[in-house]
Amino acid sequence: MLKQVSFIFFLIFSSYMRAESQDLKHLTNELEVNVAASRVWELYRHLGISMLTAQQLKNVIQNAQVLEGDGGVGTMLKLTFAPGNLSYTERFIEVNDEKKVKVAKGLEGGCLAIGCSVQIVRFDIVEKTSDSCIIKSDIAYAVKEEFEANDPKPNIQLLAAAAQIAKRFLESSKNDA
Repeated sequence: MLKQVSFIFFLIFSSYMRAESQDLKHLTNELEVNVAASRVWELYRHLGISMLTAQQLKNVIQNAQVLEGDGGVGTMLKLTFAPGNLSYTERFIEVNDEKKVKVAKGLEGGCLAIGCSVQIVRFDIVEKTSDSCIIKSDIAYAVKEEFEANDPKPNIQLLAAAAQIAKRFLESSKNDA
C-alpha cells in the first residue's frame, strides 16, 4: 500500500513539475555594482529592496504591503501601482544565503492578469571581485495557449529600476563610510 501511495505521489509531483517547468520565457536585466556582494545581498534578501524601491518610486508604486511573513520564505508581498487600480502579489519561495538567490512566484496581477500562467521573479547577486558584483534580475513566465497571439509579457523595467536604486543607495553609502 505504501509503495502505491508513493508511486501516486510521484506521478502527481511529476505532473506538477512538468506544468511548472513548461517552456518558460525569460526577461533578464544585469547591473554591475561597485559594492561587495554581501552588502547587496543584505538589501535584497528580505524586504529591503522592495521597500526602498517603493519609497524611491512613489510615482510608480503607491503601496508595498507585506500580507504575510517577515521577508523569508513564505512571505507574501503586494505592490499596488499608481494610480492604485493595478496590483501584483507574490510569495517568496526561495531565499538562499549561500548562493545569494531570492525567488518569488507571482500569485495575482502582473502578467498573470493579461494571459500568463506562471510568473517567477529571481534575483541573483553574483560576486565579481571582493568589492563588486552583478545584480541579475530575471522574470520567467509562460503564456496561456489562448493568449499566445497577444504575446503578453511581464515588464522587466521595474526590476531594472530597483537595481539602479540599489546601486545608487549602496554606492553612495559606501562612500559615506
